[in-house]
Amino acid sequence: MSEHTVTDTTSTSTAELAPRAPAGTGAGKGERVADWLDGRLGIHTLGSRYLRKVFPDHWSFLLGEICLYSFVVLILTGVWLTLFFHPSMNEVTYHGSYVPLNGVRMSEAYASTLDISFDVRGGLLIRQLHHWAALIFVAGMFTHMMRHFFTGSFRKPREVNWLFGWSLLFLGLFEGLFGYSLPDDLLSGTGLRFVNGALLSVPIVGTYLSMFLFGGEFPGHDIVARFYSLHILVIPGVMAALVVAHVLLVVYHKHTQFAGPGRTERNVVGAPFMPVYLAKAGGFFFLVFGTLALIAAVAAVNPVWQYGPFRADQVSTGAQPDWYLGFAEGLVRVMPGWEIRLWGHTLVLGVLVPIVVFPLLLLFIGVYPFLEARVTGDRREHHLLDRPRNRPVRTAIGAAWISVYLILLAGGGNDIVATRLHLSINTVTWAVRIAVFVVPAVVFVVTRRICLGLQLRVRELVLHGRETGVIKRLPHGEYVEVHQPLDQARLHTLTAHERPGELVEHTRVSLDPPRRTPSGSGPSSS
Repeated sequence: MSEHTVTDTTSTSTAELAPRAPAGTGAGKGERVADWLDGRLGIHTLGSRYLRKVFPDHWSFLLGEICLYSFVVLILTGVWLTLFFHPSMNEVTYHGSYVPLNGVRMSEAYASTLDISFDVRGGLLIRQLHHWAALIFVAGMFTHMMRHFFTGSFRKPREVNWLFGWSLLFLGLFEGLFGYSLPDDLLSGTGLRFVNGALLSVPIVGTYLSMFLFGGEFPGHDIVARFYSLHILVIPGVMAALVVAHVLLVVYHKHTQFAGPGRTERNVVGAPFMPVYLAKAGGFFFLVFGTLALIAAVAAVNPVWQYGPFRADQVSTGAQPDWYLGFAEGLVRVMPGWEIRLWGHTLVLGVLVPIVVFPLLLLFIGVYPFLEARVTGDRREHHLLDRPRNRPVRTAIGAAWISVYLILLAGGGNDIVATRLHLSINTVTWAVRIAVFVVPAVVFVVTRRICLGLQLRVRELVLHGRETGVIKRLPHGEYVEVHQPLDQARLHTLTAHERPGELVEHTRVSLDPPRRTPSGSGPSSS
């Protein structure tokens, strides 16, 4: 067993109980200052308790750190961009370094975005770094939550922390929408037209919602300033608070870990926060920062100068939102344009149904821990993670949800798919409409069967050992392959879980560690 083993992370540290010398009895100036601060802030007590806190080591745990470090990069670059961006829709005539747009009337927001891109030293790099960090931040949150979902780390006592992470993902989607709408270019204006249409489809109050958000008839004159306030103040503040609460709960509940020798529901095996984990985390932060900077330097993103300023009478060709909102647009594109009239009101179901389904898809993720606990009746605390194959139903549900997301993402770019594959856009649209109902069901069944098959494969390993490739002839002429028994550590890792109901129901086998024969020749048959 490598590194450090902690039997009980909540035990009292001996450093906390050690008596301290009275202030001023031969203590140095630095020690007296530290003692003064500790008496008022409790620094020594907190440090002795948490600086040696143990964190397990696994590559999948880095996904959460990617989210955190991308968020830090977003804050740093966002502060820099606020120094040069003008969130105003007042019209000006552009005279700058980008010659094709010289003399064109545009908003101050769009003009300042061009100035940042072409006239401010390093401005284009910072703009692209900010945008790429946002894309990777949302991707990291999505992947991080899927890791928690498939391994079951959302179970008691971490349901509240799961909700914090889900809230961060939900806010991150809208934070990205507000952010790429600020330049007031033709692409972002097309996206705002989509938002306006969604608001107008709300029965009875849709017109009022649109007038309230845009400050008048679309596009209005206040939308950029309003989105700017939300983008740099309100939502980042809420997200920062959620990040702090999320990290504090991780520290309070202890970190989850995968099953293995010496790992139980009551301990944590890994490296201490100070200095091992802190050194690794610091190095990984610069690795993430450097990777983002490299991507921003070589890969263009959101070239607003190619789209031109927004005009209400124009729509950009091939307009696509950022990838994380593509599935929302896919819902609208593949939904038939149905309309009905009720009590003197027209319900535009072609838009209303998608904007209802959109939050429901996300809401399912948020409430899943409570649904699983209610259905299974499992109210116990869990600190050991599941292997996805050992929870076939949950794994199949997650795979089916991802398939729905990817299908709708393809539907959001049905025009691009049709153009690139030389297909009719109607063919692509109908294919997505059918697939959104058929594919998730197929994925659920196939994923569940794969999980059960992998469990049977583990059973063979536990009962008969690992295949060696050595063929042996028995005295009566039969040829068999020699199997090497697994060591106790591997056996413990493979069998340290409860038997899922599906496996018990269909195979009636046990995955308990096998008994060994007196001769020690290998595991006995079950």
